[in-house]
Amino acid sequence: MKKFAFLLASFFAILIAFKPQDKPTIYLIGDSTVRNNDKAQWGWGSLLPTFFDSTKVTIKNHAMAGRSTRTFVKEQRWEKVVNSLQPGDYVLMQFGHNDGSKPDTSKAGYRGVLRGTGEETVNLTWKDGTVETVHTHGYYLRKFITESKAKGAIPIVLSMIPRNQWANGKVKRVDKDFGLWAKTVAQEEDVTFIDLNAITADKYDALGPDKVKDFFAGDHTHTNKEGARINALSIVEGIKASSEKRLKKFLIK
Repeated sequence: MKKFAFLLASFFAILIAFKPQDKPTIYLIGDSTVRNNDKAQWGWGSLLPTFFDSTKVTIKNHAMAGRSTRTFVKEQRWEKVVNSLQPGDYVLMQFGHNDGSKPDTSKAGYRGVLRGTGEETVNLTWKDGTVETVHTHGYYLRKFITESKAKGAIPIVLSMIPRNQWANGKVKRVDKDFGLWAKTVAQEEDVTFIDLNAITADKYDALGPDKVKDFFAGDHTHTNKEGARINALSIVEGIKASSEKRLKKFLIK
């Protein structure tokens, strides 16, 4: 009988530990397209809270300019986020802009990851003798997902925002590389995928390059405030089209 009571108490303790909070936090992780200086250049993470009811949910933007999936882990930025996660929280992740270089010990290669979603690795030896094992883009996304789930949080994968680059009258998309890899990992891990790249690219195609250039500040990657708002709205549209019923309840109608 005592053994049964102990097991029952343990069961309820686990249930309580993983009980979703009444007011969860949405954690944003990514690069400068998610969080920027909010002067000339804006990240969509600064505008996303305007679409949510702040009495029901808190949004914390932990993205950092210049980071890739690899350096977000390497610099222990992810460790800070995952240690803060509570059951029922959300993690929205968007990476890719800084992941594309070949990983090596040069300045250019510091951020790069291996392409794809597999288990391939490469070992880099730095000047101080430190050996770093570099993984694929998909590996790091999978790490964010599995470690979020382990804390009782809900991970959501986003494809990267489109750049202001065009070919044959259409904005270039990432559905053959980083967007595809993000979608593949999300499907394999059974989590929500929001194709932010495609949603915003469809809008750009409809507007045309002359209008779209007004949404960027200084280059083809970083948006101004209006461009950031467009991407934030695309995420909201993606949430509404998804099966994330609880998250939809936090949106301002």
